[in-house]
Amino acid sequence: MGLYSEFKEFISRGNVVDLAVGVIIGASFGKIVTSVVNDIIMPPIGVLVGGINFSSLKLVLKEATTDPTGKVVEAVSINYGNFIQTGIDFIIIAAAIFLFVKGFNSMKRKEEAPPPAPPTKEEVLLTEIRDLLAKKS
Repeated sequence: MGLYSEFKEFISRGNVVDLAVGVIIGASFGKIVTSVVNDIIMPPIGVLVGGINFSSLKLVLKEATTDPTGKVVEAVSINYGNFIQTGIDFIIIAAAIFLFVKGFNSMKRKEEAPPPAPPTKEEVLLTEIRDLLAKKS
């Protein structure tokens, strides 16, 4: 099988289209959740911890300087506040996606629940035997 025909078979599967749609929706959903985290959730958390803005937390290893030619050399720092913020974003996004998928799966299970199968001949016969034995007792 040639490379082109193999690629065509891969693309024509429904999974590729589903994956592309999922990535696009996920990116949009990520922007919404990031806005919720940055604009709604983090300000109260910052107030609770004393007005600290996590994004501005950093450990400066080397201060900004100006070299002899007048060019500014930027500071070297470890931005652990951004790491904390990203971790909180991840936890909230993961929780939101988990709840969304859980709700979607429960709705899908309700839709796909097949009707109960009719009893087999053996089950009908056993039920009749049980009923006859119950009448004799």
